[in-house]
Amino acid sequence: MLRRLHPIQPDSFAFTPENLAWARGQISKYPEGRQASAIIPLLWRAQEQHGWLTRPAIEYVASMLGMAYIRALEVATFYFMFQLAPVGSVAHIQICGTTSCMICGAEALIEICQELIAPRAHMLSVDGKFSWEEVECLGACTNAPMAQIGKDYYEDLTPTILRELIAKFSSGDVPRPGPQNGRFASEPKSGLTSLEDFATGGGQFNGSVSLALAIGDTVKRIDGSEVPLLTPWLGKASPKAAPKTAAQKPDAE
Repeated sequence: MLRRLHPIQPDSFAFTPENLAWARGQISKYPEGRQASAIIPLLWRAQEQHGWLTRPAIEYVASMLGMAYIRALEVATFYFMFQLAPVGSVAHIQICGTTSCMICGAEALIEICQELIAPRAHMLSVDGKFSWEEVECLGACTNAPMAQIGKDYYEDLTPTILRELIAKFSSGDVPRPGPQNGRFASEPKSGLTSLEDFATGGGQFNGSVSLALAIGDTVKRIDGSEVPLLTPWLGKASPKAAPKTAAQKPDAE
C-alpha cells in the first residue's frame, strides 16, 4: 500500500522541553555514529506529542539524528503505526479486524465507527474530535472484539458499549480502559477454574488498567511531563573486554 504525506502540513514542529530531554536520553543509548538507531522512538514521540506525524516533525527528527530527510521519510511511510494524516483531536480509534475479533463482532464495531465518526477510515468526524481505522491483530484475542483508543486497550466490546464509550469521550470523560464486561483481565468468561486465590492479585484492576488510571495518558497529547525521565544507562562504564593473551608456541622437542 502506497502511503503519502498529507497535503496540508503545519509550518513547523519542535519537541517540548521535556520531550526534547527524553529524546536526547534515547539517543544516548547508542554509541557515537549510531544515533540513527533512535529513529523509531523519536518519530513515535513526535506523533504522541502532535497527534499525527507531520513532514516538519519527520525533518526535525532527521536533523536531530544527522540523517538525510529521505531516510526518515522511508521509516515513517513504511510502518503503519505512524499516522500520516490528521487524527481526531479527542481520540483515534483502532478497531482490531483480525480473525478472533472479526469472528466475535468487529464488523459491527466498524459499523458504529462509520455511523458515529466517518464513513471511511482516516477521515475526521464532522466536529474533528474522532477518527478511526481497522488494524491488524493487537494481541488481545482472548478479549475479542477489542479496540485501541489512544494508548490503551478497550476489550470485550459490543456495539452498544462502543457507542457509549464514544459518547463519554466526546463529553470530555475518559472511560476506564481494559475489559468492559466485568472481567478482571483475560480469564475465562465463566470464571476461573484454577488459581482462584490469585484472581485479582490483590488489586481492583489489572496492572495495565491501574497504570493507565494512575498516569491518565490514555488520549492525552504527550508533552513529556507525565512520568519522570529515567536514563539508568547514563554514567555507567561500558564493560571492558578481557585482554587477549598471546598464543603460546608449543615447546620444541
